[in-house]
Amino acid sequence: MRLPSNTDWCNIVKNRLMIKVSIVEDDCETRTLISELLKSDSSYCLVGDYGTAEDYLACFASHLPDVVILDIHLPGISGIDCLKRAKPLYPDIQYIMFTVFEDDESVFESLKAGATGYLLKKTSPSGIFEAIESVYSGGSPMSPLIARKVITSMQKTAIAKANPHVALLTARENEILQALARGLRYKEISDTFFISMDTVRSHIRKIYEKLQVNSRIEAVNKTTGRHS
Repeated sequence: MRLPSNTDWCNIVKNRLMIKVSIVEDDCETRTLISELLKSDSSYCLVGDYGTAEDYLACFASHLPDVVILDIHLPGISGIDCLKRAKPLYPDIQYIMFTVFEDDESVFESLKAGATGYLLKKTSPSGIFEAIESVYSGGSPMSPLIARKVITSMQKTAIAKANPHVALLTARENEILQALARGLRYKEISDTFFISMDTVRSHIRKIYEKLQVNSRIEAVNKTTGRHS
């Protein structure tokens, strides 16, 4: 008699709410530990565990999960590249990036690619369950540091759409441009930002070059939408 597979068990218990989970992790010991952890709780159904992104991409469509725990740093195709390929195919699948360190850039790139949150590999079993429940219920488990980075990126995108000229400038250049708009003189700008007069002139020269203008009035008008 054939024993039911992981997917069969999910179909057998149709009357119970079970979260279908897949794991993509190249470290066999870590992958086994999480697999056993999920199998120990009847709220979860392990539908796949993979050692590489290539294996996951080849098989996941046949065993569609609700949530995927995806290692960021995989051999071959990275976790981020795997996410970029898989997410557009089945947008409803929620991805939790799995990482040793809270590397700002890697986690941030994962979130931009479509991940819903991330887990540190030192997370406790209860923390893993909480993260899965969170993304399945519409949440996004992440630290305040990463959340701030995401919000800042969204704000920059909104500003760029509203005024593409402003998006050309750095944060400091925008601050100096605002000072120019308030009528501050070079010396006053220097004192306000604790920078030298030469630095002020250098920033303003770059502002003019980026905006392709020749004066304070033209720069202000171009970034505010006003006409001279």
